[in-house]
Amino acid sequence: MFDPASLKYDAKGLIPAIAQDHRSGEVLMMAWMNAEAVQRTLETGRVTYWSRSRQGFWVKGQSSGHVQKLVELRVDCDRDCLLLLVDQHGPACHTNRRSCFYTAIREGAEVVIMEPSEA
Repeated sequence: MFDPASLKYDAKGLIPAIAQDHRSGEVLMMAWMNAEAVQRTLETGRVTYWSRSRQGFWVKGQSSGHVQKLVELRVDCDRDCLLLLVDQHGPACHTNRRSCFYTAIREGAEVVIMEPSEA
């Protein structure tokens, strides 16, 4: 059986977690998890992160309705980063964009490549 304690966490007990749309492969966001957030995610199927700014658990979509349902959790080769394949409902980014990666660097300039979703 998988044990979240078997992962390699940083000095603050956190591990980066990249959320990716399980259908399209689009990278949606990156956030942090601790061992308990990993365990909660696996138990509930609702992605739970650790908010560094609020110092608490953050169930994605709990307040916004933009839920992430876990399809599959993958561990990288060094066991120090997670890939969460998710079923994303609504925008993943707090800016109301599908992805948090909406700024590209093109020819040395920052270019916004994705506008916020219409509410």
